[in-house]
Amino acid sequence: NNFLRLCVLKVTQQSEKHLEKILNVDEFVKRVFSVIHSNDPVARAITLRMLGSMASIIPERKNAHHSIRQSLDSHDNVEVEAAIFAAANFSAQSKDFAAGICNKISEMIQGLATPVDLKLKLIPILQHMHHDASLASSSRQLLQQLVTSYPSTKMVIVTLHTFTLLAASSLVDIPKQVQLLLQYLKNDPRKAVKRLAIQDLKLLANKTPHTWSRENIQALCESALHTPYDSLKLGMLSVLSTLSGTIAIKQYFSSAPGTAATTARSFDLVKLAQECCYHNNRGIAAHGVRILTNISASCQEKDLLPLEQDAVFGLESLLVLCSQDGSPGAQATLKITLTCMVKLVKCRPHLSQSVVESLLTQLHSAQDAARILMCHCLAAIAMQLPVLADGMLGDLMDLYKVIGRSATDKKQELLVSLATVIFVSSQKALSSEIKTVIKQQLENVSNGWTAYRIARQASRMGNHDMARELYQSLLTQVASEHFYFWLNSLKEFSHAEQCLTGLQEDNYSSALSCIAEALKSYHKGIASLTAASTPLNPLSFQCGFVKLRIDLLQAFSQLICTCNSLKTSPPPAIATTIAMTSGNDLQRCGRISNQARMKLSMEEFRNLAARYGDLYQSSFDADSATLRNVELQQQSCLLISHAIEALILDPESANFQEYSSNGTAHVESEYERRMMSVFNRVLEEVESLNRKYAPVSYLASNGFKSCLCSAVIALLKVPLSFQRYFFQKLQSTSIKLALSPSPRNPAEPIAVQNNQQLALKVEGVVQHGSKPGLFRKIQSVCLNVSSVLQSKSGQDYKIPIDNMTNEMEQRVEPHNDYFSTQFLLNFVILGTHNITVESSVIDSNGIIWKTGPKTTIFVKSLEDPYSQQVRLQQQQGQPPSQQQQQRTAYSRF
Repeated sequence: NNFLRLCVLKVTQQSEKHLEKILNVDEFVKRVFSVIHSNDPVARAITLRMLGSMASIIPERKNAHHSIRQSLDSHDNVEVEAAIFAAANFSAQSKDFAAGICNKISEMIQGLATPVDLKLKLIPILQHMHHDASLASSSRQLLQQLVTSYPSTKMVIVTLHTFTLLAASSLVDIPKQVQLLLQYLKNDPRKAVKRLAIQDLKLLANKTPHTWSRENIQALCESALHTPYDSLKLGMLSVLSTLSGTIAIKQYFSSAPGTAATTARSFDLVKLAQECCYHNNRGIAAHGVRILTNISASCQEKDLLPLEQDAVFGLESLLVLCSQDGSPGAQATLKITLTCMVKLVKCRPHLSQSVVESLLTQLHSAQDAARILMCHCLAAIAMQLPVLADGMLGDLMDLYKVIGRSATDKKQELLVSLATVIFVSSQKALSSEIKTVIKQQLENVSNGWTAYRIARQASRMGNHDMARELYQSLLTQVASEHFYFWLNSLKEFSHAEQCLTGLQEDNYSSALSCIAEALKSYHKGIASLTAASTPLNPLSFQCGFVKLRIDLLQAFSQLICTCNSLKTSPPPAIATTIAMTSGNDLQRCGRISNQARMKLSMEEFRNLAARYGDLYQSSFDADSATLRNVELQQQSCLLISHAIEALILDPESANFQEYSSNGTAHVESEYERRMMSVFNRVLEEVESLNRKYAPVSYLASNGFKSCLCSAVIALLKVPLSFQRYFFQKLQSTSIKLALSPSPRNPAEPIAVQNNQQLALKVEGVVQHGSKPGLFRKIQSVCLNVSSVLQSKSGQDYKIPIDNMTNEMEQRVEPHNDYFSTQFLLNFVILGTHNITVESSVIDSNGIIWKTGPKTTIFVKSLEDPYSQQVRLQQQQGQPPSQQQQQRTAYSRF
């Protein structure tokens, strides 16, 4: 029944990702392949499509190759089309099939008997002939003949597109392909061919921008300048704007050897961009300003002041045009404009004031949808540069009061966006007036979700007093006890961080009381956070981050106490004599070094830094700002441990170079900027103490004590930023493992004889959320298998360490989110062994992330019957029989 066969085909095509999980591929193919010998051409066609859909798991099946080649000669069109489909799929998977079918496809395409519509279906198969250079070269020659021999529109479009895909896959002759496409774009009068050429040029610009020469970009600019059609100009500008953000733009502006350097304004690309900036078509204008922005950002060594002004004026005109229009097209153009503004300000900080002023001016008259996007842009700029002055803050507050009078969804979104800008612009402290205005507007028109989002933004920006009040007001508005505990924990954390804002530089006793108060709130918060976790949402990152913060505060408190103990237990009068006698200069400091408190403190900070590193490695789904935050906490621990080592334990070998280089990186937020400032200041102070005094001579004074305590207080005075991943998981990735053999009962061990090996098969599935690969993608999965002897049975004799454990590691690349591999494990020692399989992932940059999971099974190693019998006979004093002595490995089976 062909209908049932068609249903099976549909299911197979929809289950393409799961085909690798078929255990018995041979049996599966055997049942399908038997239909290829049917007299019904439709049944054969369905079978061919079925084989083509399974090409990923049977790429080298010769009987399938033969059937496809045979069916290409069929007189039934349905069967031939199915054979073409199967041939395309197998060519993509199998090098041997591609090499064998290439000549057959060439003959059919060039044959006069082949209808044109069939040729149009055969030509795309040639895009898969990229497995080796000779095959790609012969396919390219054939396509070159076709494009000249068959000038019809359909044939040229299909041939050119196949040409491009072949070049992009084989990475051979891409410059020639770019020239060919530019030639058709310039000389062919048909708009359909021109559109296809632009589409393929965009593909090559995205994939291989480094292969574009200056002449290629110049030719594209000339075509764009001379074309009278806006649709074609838009496409060409899209290609140029893609290229302008890559290395190709530097090649274009680099002066050719033997020619005099020309000014940037004299280049055709710049003329084109300037001409398009004020075009009546919004898309063309957007690409024009994007090109100018990318040129200004990429070519910073050139004098581009006029271009910068052109870019700013173009961006401002587009901002005015699009902010008044609520259509989807205008909003898309506005997003491009605002992205260009952020990029321009990041690379050219001196332009920030004019850009911010134009944004604030337009905020009052813009549509609500545009206002939200503009607020996001203002926040992004203010995160990088402190450009929002107090006068501008007043304008924002006036706008906040006006917006708060209506309760539509857009207004709610706008309240959150505006509040974010206000928090960013006043990160050090919010005045009571601002807090009052925000709370009043929230009470009047907002719902609980809006208030929570604003509180979340306040926590991210370090405005913990505002966040605490908002969390407190929301506690009674939730319907679930888990949400109540979550909000209560956030309130306690905000209160704890608010306690630390009252620290004073030289008052160490009040610092201890502030830290103690903060720790009290943190302990309350971690209890609530634990109660808020559920099996589906275990809040592992949040708990880990807060526990580390508690331990860090305790370590800081202990360090200040240790420094204070210098006052209460100064070195004895004979400390210098003891130091000279023992040859240890640290004895001059008295009990502080004898009790090794500082060494313990340094080790504690290093241990905290290692734990922060583990938290970093386990946060595969975190955004870059959250990871940078964890990294800054780790660096603060390393900084204090380094300061203790440099000042007390080993002053002579202190190295400042590896620590001082951290400040050169580009900072992305105000929090990072302030932390880096503290790091640099502490390092300078420690280094100056090292240079100013001889080693250890300053320890009896207050210099070292005040240096360490000041460093601790300076680090704590920077308000902690709770980043996005603490509240929100935009990317979700998890791995599910299945082991075989597996016991029926998890506590029950698997029985294995000690003279055999256990073949442990590990299968896994990578599970994604709604946005897979948003921040990073899985390149491969690293599986680590280890076994440990738990309990021994039998004689107690010495066992080599190598025989007691198994340690193996394999890296597997998941295909369609599925992977499997096998391990051979030895269990020579009798007893119960604990096998642990742990998975970690490796991203596209080669970084290892310890995502888990960790799975455990038990194996019981039993003595094989023959050895047991021999041992029993030896114990009874009987020699083994002649027949038993002659037993071999073969006779046991």
